[in-house]
Amino acid sequence: MTGDAVLIAGPTASGKSRAALELAEAIGGVVINADSMQVYAEAPVLTAQPSARDKARVPHLLYGHVPVRQVYSVGRWREDAIAALAQARALARTPVFVGGTGMYFGALTDGLADIPPVPPDVRAAARALLDEIGVAALHDRLAARDPVTAARLRPTDPQRVLRAWEVLAATGRPLADWQDAPAAPVLPKDARIAAFVLDPPRPLLRAQIAARFAAMVDQGGLDEARALVGLDPALPAAKLLGLRPLQELAAGLLTREAALEAAITATRQFAKRQMTWFRHRMAHYSWYDPTQSNIITQYKNISA
Repeated sequence: MTGDAVLIAGPTASGKSRAALELAEAIGGVVINADSMQVYAEAPVLTAQPSARDKARVPHLLYGHVPVRQVYSVGRWREDAIAALAQARALARTPVFVGGTGMYFGALTDGLADIPPVPPDVRAAARALLDEIGVAALHDRLAARDPVTAARLRPTDPQRVLRAWEVLAATGRPLADWQDAPAAPVLPKDARIAAFVLDPPRPLLRAQIAARFAAMVDQGGLDEARALVGLDPALPAAKLLGLRPLQELAAGLLTREAALEAAITATRQFAKRQMTWFRHRMAHYSWYDPTQSNIITQYKNISA
């Protein structure tokens, strides 16, 4: 192995999965998912998971291994990543982590809050309260007891507001306190890490997002969206990009053109937020334009 691990981040539709595959083939690696949506089993098309052909070329780990109706958090992913890392080591392959979820990369290199599991009865009571009073009112209650955490959350985000309330109820400590005292990172501080961010030109990225989403609809994405009707909006999987517009298309509430426009717009906005995160938190990674270079060249340059 040239290094202990490779990290490849990038916005949605930037070509990072292809880059990870090419590099893993070149260096004898195993691709490990670091994207919070590609973990879900029932949405391989909507989340653009690697194809069976790609998975046959090199080992791929942590793709499609979680049911959409299961609560899956960055803490759970950290545990899975530790196991995947051990599996890569056992195979004598370089782990190539790839994805678009900044918090997952943070867990790898900076550590993560070591929050105790929330007991099922506490989780159920918190969910019942959310259903009863709504996310805005629950955010108000959180702000009264935990203003620091509440200030970090949008009052329209049921998933994160519910999580903060659960942690406060279960541990008696604000979620912000846990987050500000992270556990050890997955990768040790002295690990030899090659880290990259794909930074394609904005017009190209916008075009790729549009083309990919249109293809998704015809390749099974609409069927996946239809099968997920009724998914609890407080579940992490409910944030699947384009899910609601496609469900409205399936129900006859939107035309194909309107559904695609809504989904593509939401995806472009998400990509913009991803890039903002990367610039603030991952400026020390090696950034490159994939239209001007490729991952193998970048890896050789950084490993020289």
